[in-house]
Amino acid sequence: MKKLRIAQIAPLWITIPPLKYGGIERIVAMLCDGLSARGHAVTLFASPGSTAKGKLISVFDKPLLDANIAWSNPIWNLRNLSLATEMANDGNFDIIHFHLDLWALFFHNLTKTPVIHTMHNPLYRTNADANKDDRLRLFMEEAKRINITFISQSAKDQAMLEFPEKRTRIIYNGIDLSHFKFNKKGGDHFVWIARMNKHKGVENAIAAAEKLGIRLLLAGRIDPTQTEYFDTYIKPHLNEKIKYVGELTEEQLSDFYGPAKACLYPIEWEEPFGLVVVESMACGTPVIAYRRGSMPELIEDGKTGFVIDSNLNLLIEAMKKIDQIDRKQVRQQVEEKFSKERMVNDYEKAYYELLS
Repeated sequence: MKKLRIAQIAPLWITIPPLKYGGIERIVAMLCDGLSARGHAVTLFASPGSTAKGKLISVFDKPLLDANIAWSNPIWNLRNLSLATEMANDGNFDIIHFHLDLWALFFHNLTKTPVIHTMHNPLYRTNADANKDDRLRLFMEEAKRINITFISQSAKDQAMLEFPEKRTRIIYNGIDLSHFKFNKKGGDHFVWIARMNKHKGVENAIAAAEKLGIRLLLAGRIDPTQTEYFDTYIKPHLNEKIKYVGELTEEQLSDFYGPAKACLYPIEWEEPFGLVVVESMACGTPVIAYRRGSMPELIEDGKTGFVIDSNLNLLIEAMKKIDQIDRKQVRQQVEEKFSKERMVNDYEKAYYELLS
């Protein structure tokens, strides 16, 4: 197989890989490193300070979050996309891989270079009337011409529109298993980790821990928009038993997940993947999650954790019997299904299919 010249177009909010939180950014970094290791020539369009392997091109002088540029402002991400498209038209790439959601739709038809999109975010309606949902409407208009990859079967099923079967793929996210130490014993406390907001089920985890009177450690980023939520709904519950330990770096994750009895993930939305689930399982720590989004695909009920209906009593019951789970089997499932090597393989195969 000939080696490819691949452009990876990342969001510009934080570096690739991220210093702390950043699921998409971590996936893009693993792709760049894995594809480079296989001899492909990778060009990464991302923020300055990014250290993933490949040639780095930055259209702005710092990560957008450091420059206090609002999430809703697409200007520099559009510039990022236009430069990548321009360079493709000058013959620089064999394939372009977009990670920029709807903004990529303005550019994928402007080049003859094959383009693949990974949908990291859900693609369902935010408005009952599809014609009033601009993002969905744009995807509808482009659906027949887009090569789209979903990160779970659930994310594909939840999408509010159909894509041609031959242009649609499902490729699970992967993690770097060398960053997650297996802990065969665990401990006597539970953990919850995610971005701090109601949809991620932090209040459910706290309620269950309080009813059982057990220790619970909370971790994750608090966005400026969520400070009031945290101060109002979470802070009053913090005490000797329930602690918030802040936002963690990837280096700190193993020591957070590994010593726990289980990770609680009683989410309240249709999560398209959920890297924290796989990270926890990589340390041998089983996960108890509500049956929403991709959870039944990531967790094998009764084997690597428990997937339950959204109900506090069921959550508490599952917590009481979590010792039944064999932690070796939990780690093994991640090695088989969710390694970065498997993910890089799947994308590499997709690139060759598109080129043929």
